[in-house]
Amino acid sequence: MTSLPPDPTLDEIRDGLASDIAGNAAFDGWGDEAIVAAATGAGVDIDVARLAFAGGASDMIDAWFAHVDRAMLAAVPPERLAVMNVRGKITALVEARLALLAPHRESLRRAIAILALPPHVIRAGKLGWRAADVMWRAAGDKATDYNHYTKRAMLGGIYAATITVFLDDESEGWADTRAFLARRIEGIMRFEKAKAGFLKRVEHRPSLSRFIGRLRYPVV
Repeated sequence: MTSLPPDPTLDEIRDGLASDIAGNAAFDGWGDEAIVAAATGAGVDIDVARLAFAGGASDMIDAWFAHVDRAMLAAVPPERLAVMNVRGKITALVEARLALLAPHRESLRRAIAILALPPHVIRAGKLGWRAADVMWRAAGDKATDYNHYTKRAMLGGIYAATITVFLDDESEGWADTRAFLARRIEGIMRFEKAKAGFLKRVEHRPSLSRFIGRLRYPVV
């Protein structure tokens, strides 16, 4: 049962009830019943809880995914990540997410179905991007150029594909999901290695765009 501070803010209510709502959503769906059950269990005024999730199902799912982000970072702290290579960091972070989601696979399945609806597609993309960004930042990525975007786009796609496998994985310890994830992360590593080699080869080549720019704006 969630414990909230006295006179909690709406943000604190969202954060505090998110996990309980997810637990109820497996049976009640991502609707008012899940909010009522979570609020009652936490001793929160039901109308205030409804106000905290005024956007409905997508607000509840958003809060739950944010809760998973925080729990993942707590499960794989910086000191543990510090001794891993990049591949190990990303693998550990994704697997930590899977462990957190495992007790709520039916809630996750329902959440994905909701986010796939046309009114929620944009928000679904933002939530996927946020998850990938949190993982890359935890892994120590500080890229600010196009690498920032390509890394997150690739990890977001891999994470989404891994979740699809995970939802129906009945193998012991999600062995099939782990194997699938390992193959996809290996693909990222090969791509990054190839990209680094290509950039190194072309680093000192003349730039056509720079040449054209100088023709247009010659140095006086």
